Amino acid sequence: MADKITDLSKEEIAKLYPVELYPYNSKWQDVYHEEEMLILGAIGNKILRIEHFGSTAIGNIVAKDTIDILIAISPEDYFSNEIIEKLKAIQYDLTLQKEGETQHMVFLKGYNNTGEKAQTFHIHMGPANHIIWDRIYFRDYLRKYVEVREQYENLKKNLSITYKLDRVGYRVAKGEFVNRITEEAKNYYQVKSNR
Repeated sequence: MADKITDLSKEEIAKLYPVELYPYNSKWQDVYHEEEMLILGAIGNKILRIEHFGSTAIGNIVAKDTIDILIAISPEDYFSNEIIEKLKAIQYDLTLQKEGETQHMVFLKGYNNTGEKAQTFHIHMGPANHIIWDRIYFRDYLRKYVEVREQYENLKKNLSITYKLDRVGYRVAKGEFVNRITEEAKNYYQVKSNR
């Protein structure tokens, strides 16, 4: 058996950690803030911006109970050994994820190789101008528009059945909806800011 979750294949991860959705829990905000303080204590001098995103940050929507965190760093700190080692010291493992045409750092915490899951966290990290920051438009738009949030929730529920044992497939299958709504949200917020 591999030592770290990042050493497992996506098939092994899927068996240990199937896609499971939970009703929204307001405590997720508190869990985020506690972890934010821990992260700031470890690498606060390298952070330009930190945000809670993903479904646990939207409110009133089912979600996997993983807390997603978005961190902006300066371009010279991208793939910094100092950041990687300091996050490793607080139990994060580094992996990479492709977003558009570029990769960004993703740090995972709370997984083990037995499937006994603690609270899980995913840090998505890249420069402030990286495409991953478009996710904030999506978050804010779903917070504002109930009907769009409900469409997303229904999609998630259906896909969680189809992709129960394929976490990557689940994420990819949401892509068309997420990309379309993100573009709507970007247009909405850019027009609003130009007024």
